[in-house]
Amino acid sequence: MTGLLRAFAFLPYGVVARIGTGIGALLYRIPSARRRVVHTNLKLCFPDMSDDARERLARAHFCHVIRSYVERGPQWFGNAQALARLVEVESAIDLTDMEGQPTIFVGFHFVGIEAGCMMYSTRHPVASLYTPMSNLLLDAMAKRQRGRFGTEMIPRSDSVRRALRVLRDGKPVMLAADMDFGLRDSVFVPFFGVPACTLTSVSRMAKAGNARVVPFVTEVLPDYRGYKLTIFEALKDFPSEDVAVDARRITEFLETQVRRIPDQYYWVHKRFKHRPAGEAGVY
Repeated sequence: MTGLLRAFAFLPYGVVARIGTGIGALLYRIPSARRRVVHTNLKLCFPDMSDDARERLARAHFCHVIRSYVERGPQWFGNAQALARLVEVESAIDLTDMEGQPTIFVGFHFVGIEAGCMMYSTRHPVASLYTPMSNLLLDAMAKRQRGRFGTEMIPRSDSVRRALRVLRDGKPVMLAADMDFGLRDSVFVPFFGVPACTLTSVSRMAKAGNARVVPFVTEVLPDYRGYKLTIFEALKDFPSEDVAVDARRITEFLETQVRRIPDQYYWVHKRFKHRPAGEAGVY
């Protein structure tokens, strides 16, 4: 796999992206557990959508997901100049002066998140929370390549203590808290009207580190033109005294972005894996 990803880094981006899209289209035709997860999530979140529309959305999403895996080649093995050419940046905050205010960049699992985070790390010091992979060789490669421009990689098991130290040292922390990591330190808040097990780590860390919380989204641009990293204004009056309220605010922000680019959100993840007490599983 490493050799193939390295090879993709030497191909023109448009070629790599088209290869990924083509593979995704082929794989979607094969019944699989992941395809069922996509359809389950879409049916739960968009119950009023027609079957045909949901099918088109699922197919487009599957192509995006496989394409994102293939594009790990230029992201993990391309140089900083190549990444800069691929990702345009629009920021509502000043990224050149980050030491005066501890900052938590909260991202979301859109298919372009890797490209945005990698490009940001070529320009500015940052630490990133990550979830170790079950495949040790792949995990070691991912950690090495994601951190090759100086990003401090922090595993979730050690996240709070190290992240607070990083914040105190004036370095921003990037994290994503929109996946179901279990009931511990989580609350159920509605995601498109469906109770979703949602981490409270963002507000807890912001309070402990006296940090502002700045959302960001990386989207895939049409016509194989690369990506756009959008960094928004810091959330106002955040955190509050209620972690559930904070989790709901972040989820509402996410819902707005998903409605804008629904085919790019990570529907292959079992977002509703854990259910409130008494509710049956959905997968």
